Amino acid sequence: MTSEVHTQVNAEELAQTFDESEHAPVDLSEYAFEDWLALALFWAMALAVFVQFFTRYVLNDSFAWTEEIATNLNVALVFIGSAMCVRMSRHIHVDFVYRYVPSRVGRILATVVDLARLAFFAYGAVLIWRFMSIVGDEQMTTVNLPKNLTYAFVFIGFLLMCFRSIQVAVANWRRGYSVLERPEAFDAPLVAET
Repeated sequence: MTSEVHTQVNAEELAQTFDESEHAPVDLSEYAFEDWLALALFWAMALAVFVQFFTRYVLNDSFAWTEEIATNLNVALVFIGSAMCVRMSRHIHVDFVYRYVPSRVGRILATVVDLARLAFFAYGAVLIWRFMSIVGDEQMTTVNLPKNLTYAFVFIGFLLMCFRSIQVAVANWRRGYSVLERPEAFDAPLVAET
């Protein structure tokens, strides 16, 4: 097990790191489409929750639509955010077995996991597409918007997860190992693979 090493720094050295970071170039290239969409959904949800709080506790007359909008934005955020987790291999996984099986068996198991994940996301996309055709014209309860708007974000999330799982599987096959086989190789900074 690796222990963390903490180096003592004085106040002047600490202040210097802040000065250096001011002039460091900002690199947004590691962020993908789903990152920006999730950020927009998050702030829209935060705004809806703020309006709900303000109207309920300040004006003492709550807008009913804010709760439904915030809930639907939360659902959308979860599925779009899941695509981010797939891209960065950050979903919960169990890698305990891989420590005790031969590397060849581990490679086969990891490939099966890649294929099963891909099949699951593809099947989820098909199911939500079918569901959207069933509820077609239904409206939300408090807002005159179609329910399919929320389900469309779920569908987009499944498509993005499917697409990102293909990218992750190809990267794993090219690299020769996955996060399941060598989790320590993925513990470095959270850098997205696009």
